[in-house]
Amino acid sequence: MSENQMTFAPSRTVRTIDGATLVTLSGEIDIVAAIPLASRLDALSSGQHPDLVLDLRPVSFIDCAGLGVLCRTRNRVRARHGRLRLVTDSGSFLRVLRITGLGGVFEVHPHLPSPGGERPHPLPGTDPERSFSNDSSARMTA
Repeated sequence: MSENQMTFAPSRTVRTIDGATLVTLSGEIDIVAAIPLASRLDALSSGQHPDLVLDLRPVSFIDCAGLGVLCRTRNRVRARHGRLRLVTDSGSFLRVLRITGLGGVFEVHPHLPSPGGERPHPLPGTDPERSFSNDSSARMTA
């Protein structure tokens, strides 16, 4: 595992803001990180009406396994009538989503949700209602 590989320490990476569970991910989300990440996100999305916010701004790399985890989490959250938001200001990541056909699949925001329940508008080209069932692959570097 590389020095920049993401690790999971729930006390440092998971917190609750206005009822939403905020998970800040960092480093590389690749095949090595995908299994523990999927397990963690499965646990966080196991209840009814989960509200997850994944802060991807510190992520430097994501491969097809990482995108697969994001898609799996989205599908689990939707099946439980919840909400999943991705937070990123990375043009590279948004390009990866477009290239893989995932550009309108996720609700993507450039900033964290505002305190007090204000719901920021998703970035243009994202459609939180679009369904997804395919596997995808991509590579993003910072």
